[in-house]
Amino acid sequence: MMCTSYQANNNKTYYMETKTKKDTITTINPTTEKELSTYNYLKSDEVEDKIEKSHKAFLDWKTKSLEERGKVIKAIGKELQNYKKELAELMTNEMGKLLKQSNQEIDLCTAICNYSADNAPDALKNEERELSNGGKGIITYSPIGVIYGIQPWNYPAYQVIRYSIANLMAGNSVLLKHASNVTGTGKLLESIYETAGLPKGLFSVLVMDHDASDKVIKHKLVRGVTLTGSPDAGRNIGEKAGAEIKKTVLELGSNDAYVILDDADLEVAVEKCVKGRIYNNGETCIAAKRFIVTEKNYDAFKENFVAAMKDLKVGDPTSEDTDMGPMARKDLREKLHEQVEKSVENGADILYGGEIPDGTGYYYPATVLDQVKPGQPAYDDELFGPVASLIKAKDNEDAMRIANDSKFGLGGAIFSKDIEKASKLAEKHFDTGMVFINSFGLAEPNMPFGGVKDSGFGREHGGFGMKEFVNAKAILTVSYTHLRAHETV
Repeated sequence: MMCTSYQANNNKTYYMETKTKKDTITTINPTTEKELSTYNYLKSDEVEDKIEKSHKAFLDWKTKSLEERGKVIKAIGKELQNYKKELAELMTNEMGKLLKQSNQEIDLCTAICNYSADNAPDALKNEERELSNGGKGIITYSPIGVIYGIQPWNYPAYQVIRYSIANLMAGNSVLLKHASNVTGTGKLLESIYETAGLPKGLFSVLVMDHDASDKVIKHKLVRGVTLTGSPDAGRNIGEKAGAEIKKTVLELGSNDAYVILDDADLEVAVEKCVKGRIYNNGETCIAAKRFIVTEKNYDAFKENFVAAMKDLKVGDPTSEDTDMGPMARKDLREKLHEQVEKSVENGADILYGGEIPDGTGYYYPATVLDQVKPGQPAYDDELFGPVASLIKAKDNEDAMRIANDSKFGLGGAIFSKDIEKASKLAEKHFDTGMVFINSFGLAEPNMPFGGVKDSGFGREHGGFGMKEFVNAKAILTVSYTHLRAHETV
């Protein structure tokens, strides 16, 4: 499971994600369309105070051993389980994901805490190397300071855990600007961290607008910026951070291709592709989006895939038998529908769905498009919702060509009975950061997560995230005994 499009948080639609007044944010339940809670924006002096306290907390935290930090990080994982019911219900109420998937998200967050605590001593340990002059070189991975994270709404807990736990484990302190429509989740996570024993100031939520956010990026005490969002948001944030000579990690959107080869098991392919498209209500950056099927299998795959999409139950996300809930916001549903309509105008056919339903809640049906070609949003762009794009390829080689014919490169999948062949294609010919063989995109704490091309740069998970915002410091030493011996010679 994964990430999101932050695009709507970086243009005119940002102001539609919640009801906003000059100084407050009101979150809205996408299932009932009723207001949930109202939060006050921080004043400029309050933001400044939080940044300064974050830096002060960092100065003490960086001196703690990895084992000491690890105990606190593991305690956060346990506290997430203690708050599981409250946190899961809040996430579902704020952005509409299935309640059972909210619970799964919290379990993943706990696993990330445990993995980070257990593996940091090895990932961040000092390294020794021999020097050409007979001396000894030591490489340390030293924390750099306050790390500012701008995070999306689609995985309200996971997105925060993913970057914050890695950086806290590395010895940094963390600031969070969460998406406005999941402000409550961000605030609850802050409370959970402190309840678990994380010293105050090390993790702080900043409830503010984008003008205030830009000032945080410029602040002299902020040393790094990480964003999960759209390519446009990545360019914007990357430019601002780069102007301040600050490192960034950008985990951006995608249009993941799922390739069904000639020898694929179609039953498995259909099952996994449907799950990959509608998991998290289809609002996932590494969701299955383009389904590229060889001519040999196209008609059979299409028939069974459409049938499976028709069988999905769309409704109340708190109900155990619901397959898909509402989209997170009204404006997101409208944008998705516009992309579908524009694709149809440019030659795509709707095999199922494609109509905004009447009634309460920001629901959108599972939708399947055929005749998808370049020049259509369904082919070129990211459709961040439950819309599947079917594309026919001549053969296996043509399927891989089409898969790579994208400005994105986050994830993708290959379906084949020949695992060795599929793995070689993934290694040599799939231009993405992640490839799933006979499955769909899920995060694993011990595997790197991130993309290439317009899907961004930098990695999280697998120990890689703990090294993104550290100083690989070189310490070069020569003993007095060696120096005297050299002088004598």
